[in-house]
Amino acid sequence: MNTITRLVVYLVLSLTFATVQGQNNEIDSTRKEKIDSKIIGLESDRAKIETQEKAILKLKISKINKRLDNKEITAEEAENLKKEAAKIAALNIENRRQIIDQKIELLRRNGYDAYQYRRDDENRVIIRIGGDENTNDSFIFVGDKSDDKPRRFDRRTTEDIVFAIGFNNALIDGQNIDDSPYKIGGSGFIELGYAWKTRIFDNTNFWRLKYGFSFQWNKFDIKDNNYLVNTDGDISLQEFPSDLNKAKFRTTNLVFPVHIEFGPSKKIEKKNYFRYSTHNKLKVGLGGYAGLNIGSMQKLKYKEDGNRIKDKQRGGFEVSEFVYGVSGYVALGDMALYVKYDLNPLFKNQTVDQNNISVGVRFDMD
Repeated sequence: MNTITRLVVYLVLSLTFATVQGQNNEIDSTRKEKIDSKIIGLESDRAKIETQEKAILKLKISKINKRLDNKEITAEEAENLKKEAAKIAALNIENRRQIIDQKIELLRRNGYDAYQYRRDDENRVIIRIGGDENTNDSFIFVGDKSDDKPRRFDRRTTEDIVFAIGFNNALIDGQNIDDSPYKIGGSGFIELGYAWKTRIFDNTNFWRLKYGFSFQWNKFDIKDNNYLVNTDGDISLQEFPSDLNKAKFRTTNLVFPVHIEFGPSKKIEKKNYFRYSTHNKLKVGLGGYAGLNIGSMQKLKYKEDGNRIKDKQRGGFEVSEFVYGVSGYVALGDMALYVKYDLNPLFKNQTVDQNNISVGVRFDMD
């Protein structure tokens, strides 16, 4: 290797080392900033501990005083409960401070690697549906684990997805359901929506208000080779001119149901929160709904000149634009028997009075 080559190699190695050293210094500086920021955050959390525990203690004492005012407990029992609550608060403050002090010491002693280990373990991005006793009450949570804050002490309102499915038909004036022009087995409904449930009274969960919004799809399987015909605004069933392979009619509604739900529940009391649970308890809901029809369609399948025809007819069936009715459910567990009945007529101008009725199961009963 000649002298020039040696100089070039030396310069390249020197520049590479300097670059790497500079990058390492920059990384070390960044790591130190992260450690310092983490320590500042922990110290801030430590300063808030006493305020948080005192707020929880104040709420517990308020509950005890209410029980005393309602003569559920004696003055002596109330005093003992307050002392016990104060003792728990003091221990919580001490233990929580110790935990944070240990975290700060671990960061200062081991530096960035220890911080990185805990960051990956504690602050990783999580996707959670529902919750447990260590998380908040968001139904769906996406984000850093450390942001999934502890539950509120009392939560009066919960939410759930509504899903229901079952049989659908029409009650027709002067006819039994067996004489309906719609097939019982082939006619069905689906309901999908979102509902909130709120405890009505402070100290009991026996009465709840359930409300929300739902999309309802009500389908009729027309029998006897009939189909729906609009004759100058009058809707009637007429025989199709050829053999029908299938004749179905569907309405789509957006409704806003409201139910009064009642039934027993179990009170679950934890150190930092309490809840009422209706899991595996009898639940009865009575109420109704109101909303709008947002679509209607008739689907016909038949053969014409040897060709298979699929005819989808949208709109033009003079369905009632404003939809309203009564509904109710009975549940023992996670599933309920569900019934809904439209008080509005199916069609604005119908030759025979008929109202939609649905019977099925509903799965938002936890």
